[in-house]
Amino acid sequence: MQTFEALNAETLPVRLGSYAVLTDRIGSAADGWTVREVGDGNLNLVFIVEGKKGSLIVKQALPYVRLVGESWPLPLKRSFFEYNALVRQAERDPGMTPEVLFFDREQAIIVMEFLTPHIILRRALIEGQRLPKVGRDLGLFLARTLFRGSDLAMEARKRKEDLALFADNVELCDITENLVFSDPYFEAQLNRHTTPQLDGIVAELRADRDLKVEAQRLKHKFVAHAETLLHGDLHTGSAMVTPDNTRVIDPEFAFYGPMAFDVGMLLANFWMSYFSQSGHEKAGDREEMRAYLLGVVVEIWDVFRAEFAHLWRTERKGILYQAALFENRGDPLGAEQALDEVLHAIWDDMLGFAGIEIHRRILGLAHNADFETIEDADVRARCETKALKLGRHLAVNRHRIHGLAEIHALAERLEKEIVW
Repeated sequence: MQTFEALNAETLPVRLGSYAVLTDRIGSAADGWTVREVGDGNLNLVFIVEGKKGSLIVKQALPYVRLVGESWPLPLKRSFFEYNALVRQAERDPGMTPEVLFFDREQAIIVMEFLTPHIILRRALIEGQRLPKVGRDLGLFLARTLFRGSDLAMEARKRKEDLALFADNVELCDITENLVFSDPYFEAQLNRHTTPQLDGIVAELRADRDLKVEAQRLKHKFVAHAETLLHGDLHTGSAMVTPDNTRVIDPEFAFYGPMAFDVGMLLANFWMSYFSQSGHEKAGDREEMRAYLLGVVVEIWDVFRAEFAHLWRTERKGILYQAALFENRGDPLGAEQALDEVLHAIWDDMLGFAGIEIHRRILGLAHNADFETIEDADVRARCETKALKLGRHLAVNRHRIHGLAEIHALAERLEKEIVW
């Protein structure tokens, strides 16, 4: 066992320069590697390494939460789960994740393809970029990874073995279970929000019995419904994009949970981007951008449903809803009825998870740049207030919401609402 040692720009070429898988890709370290630390996330070190032949990414987990510091220890094994999730996602939706070149479990290092000229999707949306392919790409990714990682498609023994493997990602699940589902709804130590502007609505939400009960029901689903292998932290900061290409990154929170979780987390971040746009209008009106964002939500959901249905009809080889009970007995309509019920359950839970994700990104520890980059606190708080109201509606009324058109009509009304 080697003692863990965090990389830095000076030690990285010395420690990794002898590995042929790296030197074949970018050239010899002796010829000079340029190393830049670019990690801006909450947990890890990330380096861009450039040599004479090319570039790559080196990612290393730290034994603590980088956002907080050494007072919050975190096991290095999370890189093992990220590596295994990337391998499975690459099999289930080829071309949608960066190519993994090297993994060192003891040092918690993953070396992977450097995505260029890609930028983080969240940054693109803040800048007002309208990307034509991102909705379809992400809808397909959701359907393919969630369906193919479940008992609908996998051989039962392999899925149970995989479930046992990812069940050990305990500490990162604990972060989600507390920071997402519980902490925003009481005065948790690490919470923060735009104050004093949001103090009133924060007090209302924390006194809202229906909302807190619903948040705990969704937490119950998160911990108890091991339906499929999830990305676990899928948001607009977990995708890198160009106008023609989309890639999904950072699945270190991967575990077996409810299918709707990834879908809800992702759509919530597009809804938050929608409400943040009025805080980014220095360079011009963002009305077209707002319309684009609602259109992307519709496209992601429509593509997800269509691809999930296609996989249901062509790849349903697992132990659930077996063809022996339906198609093989001349009853294809029975399989279609079951499909409708499965998709409806995903819809209901997706809305709930989306609402909770909106709340935790505004009231909890880990905020997102959509709102945080709005310098004027009053403007930021107005944007956040509208998002919080939508989040509450999604979480509490999810069983009575019949379509995205209804949600988007409410979003448009909230956007026009004068706060204070």
